[in-house]
Amino acid sequence: MQVTLSNIHKSFGAVDVVKGLDLEVKDGEFLVLLGASGSGKTTALRMIAGLETVSSGTIRIGDRDVTSILPKYRDIAMVFQSYALYPHKTVFANIAYPLAVRKRPRAEIEASVRDVARQVQLDGLLDRYPRQLSGGQRQRVALARAIIRRPAAFLMDEPLSNLDAKLRGYMRAELKHMQHELGITTIYVTHDQVEAMTLAHRVALLDKGVLQQLDTPANIYNHPANLFVAGFIGSPPMNFLEGELKDGRFTASAGSFDTGSRLSNPRAVAGIRPEDGRVTAPGQGKLVGEVFATELIGDHALVTCRAGGSNVIVKVDKDFQRPIGEKIGIGFDEKTLHLFDSRNGNRLA
Repeated sequence: MQVTLSNIHKSFGAVDVVKGLDLEVKDGEFLVLLGASGSGKTTALRMIAGLETVSSGTIRIGDRDVTSILPKYRDIAMVFQSYALYPHKTVFANIAYPLAVRKRPRAEIEASVRDVARQVQLDGLLDRYPRQLSGGQRQRVALARAIIRRPAAFLMDEPLSNLDAKLRGYMRAELKHMQHELGITTIYVTHDQVEAMTLAHRVALLDKGVLQQLDTPANIYNHPANLFVAGFIGSPPMNFLEGELKDGRFTASAGSFDTGSRLSNPRAVAGIRPEDGRVTAPGQGKLVGEVFATELIGDHALVTCRAGGSNVIVKVDKDFQRPIGEKIGIGFDEKTLHLFDSRNGNRLA
C-alpha cells in the first residue's frame, strides 16, 4: 500500500528532530531513508510505525489516516537492528508468532511457516533456537516473521548493520530479490550509502530533520540537488573547489577552465567526482597540482593531489605509480562537472 507523510513535524522538548517532512511512498516501492546519525530518519520510521507520536502533520497508509492509531492496528511489520527474537522459542515458533497470536488454525500456521522459511532458506533450521544461529540466519528469521503476516508495509531499521561486510553484501541481494518477489511497500532506514544505492527504488536523503533530495539512486548520484547531497553520496566523496564563475569560466587557485555554461557567480563551488578526473602531464590538465599520496585499493588506486591548497582525489588505474611531490595536471570532461552556489549550497542550473 501507499504510505504518505504530509508536513510531519516531531519535537522532543525544544529540539526539532523532523521538520516538515513530505513523503509519498508508492505501492510496492522500496524507499530508503538515508542520513547520518541525528538526521531524523529513525524517528520518521518510528512515527510511521506508531512507536513515536507526531507533533503535527498526517500519516496515511493506503486511504487510512493512521496518525493517531495504535501500532497494532496499522498493518505494518517492523524489522529491527537487534533482530528482537524470542530466545526461548524455536525458529518455527518465532516465525509463527504473528499468526499464533491471531489464533490462526494450526494447519494454516504450519503451511505458512514452511512456505516462508523456504523463501528465506531456513527450512532446515526450524527446530533450532536463536542462540544456535549465525547473525545472518537470525536476521532471516526476523525477516520471515515480518513476511508471514503479509502486511501493508515493511519498516526496516538498519537490519544489516550487525552483520560483517561479506554477509551484508549477500543479505542486500537477498532483501532486494525478496522485496521484488513479494511486492510489499518497504521503508528502510540506513546510514550506509551503499545499502541505499543498491537497494532502493528511490532514496530520501535527510539532514538535521530536513529532506534534502528524494529521487532514484542514479539521479541523486548524477544530479545532486545541493552541496550536502553531493558530499554525502559517493565514496570517496566528490571533490570541491571554491572559486569565481564568470560567463561560464571558473577560476580557482588551482587553475581556470571553461564549464560549458554561461553562468556567473562570484562565490561558486565546482564539484568533480574522483572517477571523472584523470592525471595528465603538467600543463595539459585543467588544474595544476602535485602528488600528495597514492592508495592501492585493489582493482583501482586513488591518488590524492594537492591543488591550490585543496586536496583533489582522482581514481586511477591500479598500476599507477608517481612519486610524492611530482608535479601533475588534473583533467576532466566539462560535462561531468557539478556547479553549486557556496552561499546557499544549491546546485546551479
